[in-house]
Amino acid sequence: MDIVRANDVSRMFPMPAGPVAALRRVSLAIGAVEHVAITGPSGCGKSTLLHLVGGVDAPTDGSIVFEGRDLASLSEPGRARLRLTRIGFVFQRFFLLPMLTAAENIELPQAEAGVAAAARRSRTRELLAYVGLTERADHLPSQLSGGEMQRAAIARALANRPALLLADEPTGELDEATSETIADLFDRVNADGTAILVVTHNPSLASRASRRLAMRSGRLVT
Repeated sequence: MDIVRANDVSRMFPMPAGPVAALRRVSLAIGAVEHVAITGPSGCGKSTLLHLVGGVDAPTDGSIVFEGRDLASLSEPGRARLRLTRIGFVFQRFFLLPMLTAAENIELPQAEAGVAAAARRSRTRELLAYVGLTERADHLPSQLSGGEMQRAAIARALANRPALLLADEPTGELDEATSETIADLFDRVNADGTAILVVTHNPSLASRASRRLAMRSGRLVT
């Protein structure tokens, strides 16, 4: 069973010299527990596709169907709720809130989803242990290494038990050894039942996926 499908999607962006096609009739299906990696040069459309799959942006043509629902049929609050509860996002630059501790960053999306305080605290402790940050729970992002910040960001993305994890260049700010640690964590997340779509320039990270695709000039080519 597919958790998400992109059906013949295109995305055009208006520019002064005329519209630019970031995606050109891309179709992609991701299974409920599949781990998919997409590689390709900068500007080829990888991140645009990720944003469409996650409901952050909408295609100019075609459709995105997540868990049987066409995202175009949902209101913006409905899409926001879907992103909060069913889709986790991991970014290259972490985007942790600098005034919150690691634990507070992980607890925040749970609070936004209406999870009770006791359950939030329990889930946060569970996730800190899962990513190996129990001893860093009360540290601010500025007190964490790059790898620790990314592990905290992954824990935050998993806070509401999403069905799909989307990762945009998650090792782009990390050294080789730390990147392997993050790759190991993604393997574990996927083995525990979460589907993953990662876009990356990192061939080692891409090699961990069960299916590898490449993009060129807004099209999937493999």
